[in-house]
Amino acid sequence: MAQHLGNLTLLVRDYDEAIRYYVDVLGFELLEDTDRGEGKRWVRVAPAGAGSPALLLAQAATDEQRAHIGNQAGGRVFLFLNTDDFAGDYARYRAAGVQFLEEPRHEEYGSVVVFADLYGNKWDLLQLK
Repeated sequence: MAQHLGNLTLLVRDYDEAIRYYVDVLGFELLEDTDRGEGKRWVRVAPAGAGSPALLLAQAATDEQRAHIGNQAGGRVFLFLNTDDFAGDYARYRAAGVQFLEEPRHEEYGSVVVFADLYGNKWDLLQLK
């Protein structure tokens, strides 16, 4: 049986705020934005050209969910954004105001730098050798 990850849920404060960040700042594609009624939407974004897996942007609806916005991995790096143009993406993200938490590192496995998204979730921008 073939399996793959389709979507990863990412808690956000507001759908439109999150769409603006992931699309306008990180350059992701808006794959879907469907009204589900009662203030709920099915919003999926993914790196340009990737399609799947996608981030399912889920607006937090309870105090418990809101408490986890920006800390879905307990302070560890949560998501890994692989690239084939580390220097170009790093420069573009810096120019767009992305918050980097360290200077780029060049490790035996490739180039990497940790950044925080709009909510504080930690990501690795990573180009493997």
